[in-house]
Amino acid sequence: MDRGVPVDRFYIEHFLSSHAALIRGATLEVSENRYTKKFGGDRVSKALTLHVKNNADVIGNLVTGEGLSDIHVDCFIMTQTLPFIYESGKALKNAISLLNPGGFLLLTVPGITPISRFDMANWGQYWSFTDRSLRRLIEEIKDAKIVDLRTYGNVKTSMAFLLGAAQHELKPGDFEVFDPAYQLVIGAAVQRVASN
Repeated sequence: MDRGVPVDRFYIEHFLSSHAALIRGATLEVSENRYTKKFGGDRVSKALTLHVKNNADVIGNLVTGEGLSDIHVDCFIMTQTLPFIYESGKALKNAISLLNPGGFLLLTVPGITPISRFDMANWGQYWSFTDRSLRRLIEEIKDAKIVDLRTYGNVKTSMAFLLGAAQHELKPGDFEVFDPAYQLVIGAAVQRVASN
């Protein structure tokens, strides 16, 4: 039964909204371009979608780089994708390589999360993250500079998410407390810097 918009989407959208000015020029988004349209608006000159299998503008593999050699964008929106890629470090490195110098990767990952049955059956689900693990993955990429890395969540929203509650079942104030002990969503804005 679909109860409505999941709790974690509130935080994902809050993060993207706070970095909306970075969603500009040529953009790439995993699976669909919902957030590019919602937060990029007129700043976006070209909106591409990426998928490993089908129904996308770009069919490519973030781990191997296959199908991605001709892609260069100003912004790459990658929400809740890394948990489903076993070699997440390679995928993150290739994601950064798709950016034009000065471009931005807007990345979100789950911290506290249940298993997604659909994704587990189709790709596998391998990871949950913390702010420290995500920071370390990014810092291992020489051309990547973390501009912002923040956590979202608290005990109430984490419990609600695990129980399958929807956003409308919580009060607006429930989302205002960010407790680093309950990292439901971690967001990072990462800039590609020129190589030395």
